[in-house]
Amino acid sequence: MSKPLYKVSFLNAGKVYELYARSVTSGALWGFTEIRELVFDVNAGVVVDPTEERLRDEFGDTRVLHLPMQSIVRIEEVEKRGSATIRDAGSGEKVVTPFPVPGKPR
Repeated sequence: MSKPLYKVSFLNAGKVYELYARSVTSGALWGFTEIRELVFDVNAGVVVDPTEERLRDEFGDTRVLHLPMQSIVRIEEVEKRGSATIRDAGSGEKVVTPFPVPGKPR
């Protein structure tokens, strides 16, 4: 039997982050939830999701993520992994980082 897979949604800087992990437990630190074994898509293909890439850059080397209980929106046990996303907390729309265009000021 394989380890369970969890979809963890939490608030961070006015945005809702959705990550996938293999382990979610009550932490040793009171009031915190421990998220371990984060799962990211390891695509070898040409198409790269910029949001997934951003989350992998931010959390790729994280051993344990300690989240305050009040920042957690939802924890779901899921059958298969979807895409990790960042959404606007107010509208629920995906936050998309535009692709930089050469010569165009930011």
